[in-house]
Amino acid sequence: MQTAYLCDGVRTPFGRLNGGLAALRADDLAALPIQALMARHPQVAWEQLDDVLFGCANQAGEDNRNVARMALLLAGLPVSVPGCTVNRLCGSSLDAVAMAARAIKTGEADLLLAGGVESMSRAPFVMGKAESAFSRTMQLEDTTMGWRFINPKMQALYGTDTMPQTAEKVAARYGVSREDQDAFALRSQQRTAAAQQEGRFAPQLIGVSVPQKRGEPLEVTADEHPRATTLEALARLRPVVTPQGSVTAGNASGLNDGACALLLASEAGIGRHGLTPMARIVASAVTGLEPSIMGVGPVSAVRKVLARAGLTLGQMDVIELNEAFAAQSLAVTRELGLPDDAAHVNPNGGAIALGHPLGASGGRLVMAAAYELQRTGGRYGLCTMCIGVGQGIALIIERV
Repeated sequence: MQTAYLCDGVRTPFGRLNGGLAALRADDLAALPIQALMARHPQVAWEQLDDVLFGCANQAGEDNRNVARMALLLAGLPVSVPGCTVNRLCGSSLDAVAMAARAIKTGEADLLLAGGVESMSRAPFVMGKAESAFSRTMQLEDTTMGWRFINPKMQALYGTDTMPQTAEKVAARYGVSREDQDAFALRSQQRTAAAQQEGRFAPQLIGVSVPQKRGEPLEVTADEHPRATTLEALARLRPVVTPQGSVTAGNASGLNDGACALLLASEAGIGRHGLTPMARIVASAVTGLEPSIMGVGPVSAVRKVLARAGLTLGQMDVIELNEAFAAQSLAVTRELGLPDDAAHVNPNGGAIALGHPLGASGGRLVMAAAYELQRTGGRYGLCTMCIGVGQGIALIIERV
């Protein structure tokens, strides 16, 4: 087995819903981090890329027709470079990294790009076709987030809870209070603010110039979703599922736009293209569970990947846990025996502050872990996410 190395990674800022990046098509957005990596590494023979694997959860609008292939062509890569779009919902780009690593480990590839994109601002409404002649019934669905065109059999077998509803069920089952959720959300915002102030995101962020109908282009250079808040302000927010619930807009991730790209190579690829490795991909794992409590998917995925790697949770110097909701994040950390405020879990904040452009979030986790290991001198990083319809995914990296 060959060793798969992460050599570099960049991402766009994550834009708010209908924010600074909303004017960009998903395929154009996805092309930007690819172009940035090409510019960073002019010595690479880019025509030798074995594949480009990009995650995308929607694929119902401008991100259709294999957005990975569209993005690489728009970025200026040769037509000989192939591309494949991966859809494991929230875990799409983390799975893309894992797939790229497996291709390298098995000797089938030496140089790949992995990443993801999501433009939730531009997710379209879609309409189903008539099921009979002269039908006057039409089914219109919003593809921004969650279920559409629900299968009645799935509804009967497992239910089709919305993501906030699954978070409420996790909060109830695992006894996660509203107060603890809000405190977790505040820590995420505060850690992100500190990281921004110290310039920790600078090595991974690329600026995006967005043309405007009038005047100069809008320059988006920082994540738009973080906001200053307090426990008192968070406590005043109304629950989004039921009046008695605990999940609010303040203790949940956002609807966002963004893209990322990571460069992976084998040892031979590193030598051939003059690259410097940041970390090696140690192992990855996916698991399944009840869709109604999908938020605790990282628990089984983390245990599986640790067993596969022959490592322990205590050896993880950095843990990047996607904060879909504070409720599920706390349920996961508590089930794994971690303190609510563990300093090495999302040390620079997470999706509650930074946002969650579905197809791009997993790649951000890997990038965040790699850069944090470099900054602190740690050895192992663990990245993990919950996934809609009941799955978990986890991946371990080791700094080199």
